[in-house]
Amino acid sequence: MDKIGVIGLGRMGAAIAERLAGQGGTVCGWTRSGRAVEGVPFAATLADLVAQSTVLVLSLYDDAAVGAVLDALLDVPLEGRLIIDTSTANPQVLQARAAALAAKGARAVDAPISGGPELVRAGNCGIFIGGTEADAESARAVLTPLSARIFHTGPLGAGLVMKVINNGMLQAYWAGLADMMPLARRAGLPLETVLNILAGGPAGMPALRDRLPKVLGEDEAVGFPARGVFKDNALFRAIVQAHGLTAPTLERLAAEQEAATETGVIDQDLARLIWLAYDRGAENLSQP
Repeated sequence: MDKIGVIGLGRMGAAIAERLAGQGGTVCGWTRSGRAVEGVPFAATLADLVAQSTVLVLSLYDDAAVGAVLDALLDVPLEGRLIIDTSTANPQVLQARAAALAAKGARAVDAPISGGPELVRAGNCGIFIGGTEADAESARAVLTPLSARIFHTGPLGAGLVMKVINNGMLQAYWAGLADMMPLARRAGLPLETVLNILAGGPAGMPALRDRLPKVLGEDEAVGFPARGVFKDNALFRAIVQAHGLTAPTLERLAAEQEAATETGVIDQDLARLIWLAYDRGAENLSQP
Protein backbone atom coordinates (compact mmCIF):
# COMPACT_ATOMS: atom_id res chain seq x y z
CA MET A 1 0.00 0.00 0.00
CA ASP A 2 1.23 3.50 -0.82
CA LYS A 3 2.40 5.69 2.03
CA ILE A 4 1.05 9.14 1.30
CA GLY A 5 2.68 12.36 2.44
CA VAL A 6 0.47 15.45 2.18
CA ILE A 7 2.42 18.69 1.88
CA GLY A 8 0.34 21.72 2.83
CA LEU A 9 -2.42 21.41 5.42
CA GLY A 10 -4.57 24.44 4.76
CA ARG A 11 -8.29 24.12 4.06
CA MET A 12 -7.86 21.86 1.03
CA GLY A 13 -4.78 19.99 2.21
CA ALA A 14 -6.42 19.19 5.53
CA ALA A 15 -9.52 17.89 3.76
CA ILE A 16 -7.38 15.72 1.45
CA ALA A 17 -5.40 14.27 4.35
CA GLU A 18 -8.54 13.60 6.41
CA ARG A 19 -10.37 11.94 3.53
CA LEU A 20 -7.44 9.72 2.54
CA ALA A 21 -6.84 8.69 6.14
CA GLY A 22 -10.54 8.13 6.74
CA GLN A 23 -10.69 5.81 3.75
CA GLY A 24 -7.96 3.62 5.19
CA GLY A 25 -4.90 5.23 3.64
CA THR A 26 -1.54 5.48 5.38
CA VAL A 27 -1.15 9.24 5.56
CA CYS A 28 1.31 11.66 7.13
CA GLY A 29 1.33 15.44 6.80
CA TRP A 30 3.76 18.33 6.77
CA THR A 31 3.37 22.04 6.28
CA ARG A 32 5.79 24.94 6.45
CA SER A 33 3.68 26.68 9.10
CA GLY A 34 3.72 23.68 11.43
CA ARG A 35 -0.07 23.35 11.28
CA ALA A 36 -1.27 19.82 12.05
CA VAL A 37 -4.54 18.01 11.34
CA GLU A 38 -6.26 15.99 14.04
CA GLY A 39 -5.99 12.28 13.36
CA VAL A 40 -3.19 12.66 10.82
CA PRO A 41 0.46 12.07 11.92
CA PHE A 42 2.75 15.04 11.36
CA ALA A 43 6.34 14.82 10.15
CA ALA A 44 8.90 17.02 11.85
CA THR A 45 10.59 18.04 8.59
CA LEU A 46 9.98 17.81 4.87
CA ALA A 47 12.89 15.38 4.58
CA ASP A 48 11.29 13.14 7.22
CA LEU A 49 8.01 13.18 5.31
CA VAL A 50 9.70 12.23 2.04
CA ALA A 51 11.69 9.45 3.70
CA GLN A 52 8.52 7.73 4.93
CA SER A 53 6.35 8.32 1.84
CA THR A 54 6.06 6.73 -1.58
CA VAL A 55 3.61 9.38 -2.81
CA LEU A 56 3.77 13.13 -2.13
CA VAL A 57 0.55 15.09 -2.54
CA LEU A 58 1.03 18.86 -2.73
CA SER A 59 -1.80 21.20 -1.72
CA LEU A 60 -0.31 24.68 -1.64
CA TYR A 61 -1.67 28.20 -1.93
CA ASP A 62 0.08 29.74 -4.93
CA ASP A 63 2.91 29.64 -7.45
CA ALA A 64 5.51 30.84 -4.94
CA ALA A 65 4.61 28.14 -2.42
CA VAL A 66 4.63 25.38 -5.03
CA GLY A 67 7.97 26.53 -6.42
CA ALA A 68 9.55 26.74 -2.96
CA VAL A 69 8.42 23.25 -1.97
CA LEU A 70 9.46 21.68 -5.28
CA ASP A 71 12.90 23.28 -4.94
CA ALA A 72 13.16 21.92 -1.40
CA LEU A 73 12.18 18.46 -2.61
CA LEU A 74 15.01 18.56 -5.13
CA ASP A 75 17.41 18.73 -2.18
CA VAL A 76 16.32 15.35 -0.73
CA PRO A 77 16.34 11.77 -2.11
CA LEU A 78 13.32 11.24 -4.38
CA GLU A 79 13.99 7.90 -6.05
CA GLY A 80 10.71 6.10 -6.78
CA ARG A 81 8.47 8.88 -5.48
CA LEU A 82 5.29 9.98 -7.25
CA ILE A 83 4.57 13.71 -6.86
CA ILE A 84 0.93 14.76 -7.26
CA ASP A 85 0.44 18.51 -7.30
CA THR A 86 -3.20 19.33 -6.53
CA SER A 87 -2.50 23.04 -6.08
CA THR A 88 -4.23 25.66 -8.20
CA ALA A 89 -1.00 27.11 -9.56
CA ASN A 90 0.51 27.98 -12.92
CA PRO A 91 1.50 24.66 -14.56
CA GLN A 92 4.77 26.22 -15.69
CA VAL A 93 6.01 26.02 -12.09
CA LEU A 94 5.91 22.21 -12.16
CA GLN A 95 6.79 21.92 -15.84
CA ALA A 96 9.97 23.96 -15.31
CA ARG A 97 11.18 21.45 -12.70
CA ALA A 98 9.92 18.24 -14.33
CA ALA A 99 13.29 17.32 -15.85
CA ALA A 100 15.13 17.86 -12.57
CA LEU A 101 12.58 15.75 -10.70
CA ALA A 102 12.88 12.97 -13.27
CA ALA A 103 16.68 13.08 -12.99
CA LYS A 104 16.25 12.31 -9.28
CA GLY A 105 14.05 9.32 -10.06
CA ALA A 106 10.69 10.96 -9.30
CA ARG A 107 7.54 11.09 -11.41
CA ALA A 108 5.18 14.07 -11.36
CA VAL A 109 1.64 14.96 -12.40
CA ASP A 110 -0.54 18.01 -11.91
CA ALA A 111 -3.95 17.10 -10.51
CA PRO A 112 -5.91 20.22 -9.54
CA ILE A 113 -9.19 19.71 -7.73
CA SER A 114 -12.53 21.27 -8.61
CA GLY A 115 -14.69 21.71 -5.53
CA GLY A 116 -14.04 23.00 -2.04
CA PRO A 117 -13.05 21.14 1.12
CA GLU A 118 -16.62 20.00 1.74
CA LEU A 119 -16.71 18.14 -1.60
CA VAL A 120 -13.28 16.63 -0.94
CA ARG A 121 -14.42 15.29 2.44
CA ALA A 122 -17.58 13.89 0.82
CA GLY A 123 -15.59 12.26 -2.00
CA ASN A 124 -17.49 14.26 -4.63
CA CYS A 125 -14.88 16.63 -6.03
CA GLY A 126 -13.51 16.59 -9.58
CA ILE A 127 -9.85 15.90 -10.30
CA PHE A 128 -8.07 16.67 -13.58
CA ILE A 129 -4.72 14.95 -14.13
CA GLY A 130 -1.96 16.10 -16.47
CA GLY A 131 0.96 13.77 -17.14
CA THR A 132 1.92 10.59 -18.95
CA GLU A 133 -0.66 7.83 -19.17
CA ALA A 134 1.27 5.60 -16.77
CA ASP A 135 1.80 8.36 -14.23
CA ALA A 136 -1.84 9.43 -14.48
CA GLU A 137 -2.98 5.88 -13.74
CA SER A 138 -0.68 5.71 -10.72
CA ALA A 139 -2.07 9.01 -9.48
CA ARG A 140 -5.64 7.85 -10.08
CA ALA A 141 -5.07 4.84 -7.84
CA VAL A 142 -3.91 7.12 -5.03
CA LEU A 143 -6.66 9.73 -5.47
CA THR A 144 -9.64 7.40 -6.00
CA PRO A 145 -10.72 7.75 -2.32
CA LEU A 146 -11.25 11.47 -3.02
CA SER A 147 -13.56 11.08 -6.02
CA ALA A 148 -15.04 8.89 -8.72
CA ARG A 149 -14.67 11.84 -11.10
CA ILE A 150 -10.98 11.63 -12.00
CA PHE A 151 -9.93 12.46 -15.55
CA HIS A 152 -6.64 12.18 -17.41
CA THR A 153 -6.76 15.32 -19.54
CA GLY A 154 -3.41 15.22 -21.35
CA PRO A 155 0.31 15.93 -20.78
CA LEU A 156 1.82 17.63 -17.75
CA GLY A 157 0.03 20.95 -17.22
CA ALA A 158 -3.19 19.90 -18.95
CA GLY A 159 -4.91 19.28 -15.63
CA LEU A 160 -4.68 22.92 -14.62
CA VAL A 161 -5.89 24.10 -18.03
CA MET A 162 -8.92 21.84 -17.62
CA LYS A 163 -9.56 23.40 -14.22
CA VAL A 164 -9.40 26.86 -15.81
CA ILE A 165 -12.08 25.78 -18.28
CA ASN A 166 -14.24 23.99 -15.72
CA ASN A 167 -14.06 26.53 -12.90
CA GLY A 168 -13.97 29.38 -15.39
CA MET A 169 -17.45 28.34 -16.49
CA LEU A 170 -18.59 28.48 -12.87
CA GLN A 171 -17.06 31.94 -12.54
CA ALA A 172 -18.83 32.97 -15.76
CA TYR A 173 -22.15 31.94 -14.18
CA TRP A 174 -21.34 33.99 -11.08
CA ALA A 175 -20.46 36.95 -13.33
CA GLY A 176 -23.86 36.65 -15.02
CA LEU A 177 -25.59 36.68 -11.64
CA ALA A 178 -23.60 39.79 -10.74
CA ASP A 179 -25.15 41.50 -13.78
CA MET A 180 -28.72 40.29 -13.19
CA MET A 181 -29.10 40.65 -9.42
CA PRO A 182 -29.06 44.48 -9.34
CA LEU A 183 -31.98 44.42 -11.78
CA ALA A 184 -33.91 42.12 -9.46
CA ARG A 185 -33.32 44.47 -6.52
CA ARG A 186 -34.14 47.58 -8.52
CA ALA A 187 -37.43 46.05 -9.69
CA GLY A 188 -38.40 45.00 -6.17
CA LEU A 189 -38.10 41.23 -6.59
CA PRO A 190 -37.22 39.42 -3.33
CA LEU A 191 -33.80 37.80 -3.54
CA GLU A 192 -35.05 34.50 -2.14
CA THR A 193 -37.80 34.34 -4.76
CA VAL A 194 -35.41 35.07 -7.61
CA LEU A 195 -32.86 32.49 -6.54
CA ASN A 196 -35.42 29.75 -5.87
CA ILE A 197 -36.84 30.25 -9.36
CA LEU A 198 -33.38 30.16 -10.92
CA ALA A 199 -32.19 27.17 -8.88
CA GLY A 200 -35.28 25.15 -9.73
CA GLY A 201 -35.30 25.81 -13.47
CA PRO A 202 -33.12 25.49 -16.58
CA ALA A 203 -31.15 28.62 -15.64
CA GLY A 204 -30.02 27.05 -12.38
CA MET A 205 -27.09 24.85 -11.49
CA PRO A 206 -26.04 22.79 -8.45
CA ALA A 207 -23.47 25.38 -7.36
CA LEU A 208 -26.29 27.88 -6.87
CA ARG A 209 -28.85 25.49 -5.39
CA ASP A 210 -26.42 24.10 -2.81
CA ARG A 211 -25.38 27.57 -1.66
CA LEU A 212 -28.81 29.22 -1.29
CA PRO A 213 -28.63 29.29 2.54
CA LYS A 214 -25.22 30.96 2.33
CA VAL A 215 -26.43 33.57 -0.20
CA LEU A 216 -29.34 34.46 2.08
CA GLY A 217 -27.15 34.65 5.19
CA GLU A 218 -28.83 31.67 6.85
CA ASP A 219 -25.58 29.68 6.92
CA GLU A 220 -22.44 31.65 7.73
CA ALA A 221 -20.04 28.73 7.33
CA VAL A 222 -17.36 29.37 4.71
CA GLY A 223 -17.06 26.54 2.22
CA PHE A 224 -14.82 28.46 -0.17
CA PRO A 225 -14.03 32.14 0.51
CA ALA A 226 -14.54 34.86 -2.06
CA ARG A 227 -10.86 35.73 -1.58
CA GLY A 228 -9.98 32.32 -3.02
CA VAL A 229 -12.28 32.90 -5.99
CA PHE A 230 -10.46 36.10 -6.91
CA LYS A 231 -7.05 34.49 -6.40
CA ASP A 232 -8.07 31.72 -8.80
CA ASN A 233 -9.61 34.26 -11.16
CA ALA A 234 -6.29 36.10 -11.51
CA LEU A 235 -4.51 32.83 -12.29
CA PHE A 236 -7.19 31.76 -14.77
CA ARG A 237 -6.91 35.08 -16.64
CA ALA A 238 -3.12 34.71 -16.76
CA ILE A 239 -3.40 31.21 -18.23
CA VAL A 240 -5.91 32.38 -20.84
CA GLN A 241 -3.67 35.31 -21.78
CA ALA A 242 -0.61 33.03 -21.98
CA HIS A 243 -2.43 31.17 -24.75
CA GLY A 244 -3.07 34.41 -26.65
CA LEU A 245 -6.77 34.54 -25.78
CA THR A 246 -9.19 36.65 -23.74
CA ALA A 247 -12.08 35.72 -21.44
CA PRO A 248 -14.36 38.74 -20.86
CA THR A 249 -16.50 36.84 -18.34
CA LEU A 250 -13.47 36.30 -16.12
CA GLU A 251 -12.66 40.01 -16.40
CA ARG A 252 -16.25 40.77 -15.43
CA LEU A 253 -16.02 38.75 -12.24
CA ALA A 254 -12.67 40.33 -11.36
CA ALA A 255 -14.46 43.69 -11.29
CA GLU A 256 -16.38 42.51 -8.21
CA GLN A 257 -13.24 42.23 -6.08
CA GLU A 258 -13.09 45.87 -5.01
CA ALA A 259 -16.64 45.91 -3.63
CA ALA A 260 -16.13 42.52 -1.98
CA THR A 261 -13.04 43.85 -0.23
CA GLU A 262 -14.68 47.10 0.89
CA THR A 263 -17.70 45.30 2.37
CA GLY A 264 -15.84 42.42 4.00
CA VAL A 265 -17.53 39.88 1.75
CA ILE A 266 -14.04 38.94 0.54
CA ASP A 267 -13.61 36.67 3.59
CA GLN A 268 -17.13 35.21 3.45
CA ASP A 269 -18.31 32.31 1.34
CA LEU A 270 -18.29 33.01 -2.38
CA ALA A 271 -22.09 32.73 -2.35
CA ARG A 272 -22.27 36.13 -0.67
CA LEU A 273 -21.06 37.71 -3.90
CA ILE A 274 -24.61 37.16 -5.18
CA TRP A 275 -26.07 39.00 -2.20
CA LEU A 276 -23.55 41.80 -2.74
CA ALA A 277 -24.64 42.21 -6.37
CA TYR A 278 -28.32 42.20 -5.36
CA ASP A 279 -27.67 44.83 -2.72
CA ARG A 280 -26.02 47.03 -5.32
CA GLY A 281 -29.40 47.41 -7.02
CA ALA A 282 -30.55 49.52 -4.08
CA GLU A 283 -28.05 52.24 -4.94
CA ASN A 284 -29.38 55.48 -6.45
CA LEU A 285 -33.00 54.30 -6.44
CA SER A 286 -34.07 57.92 -6.80
CA GLN A 287 -32.35 58.09 -10.17
CA PRO A 288 -34.55 57.52 -13.26
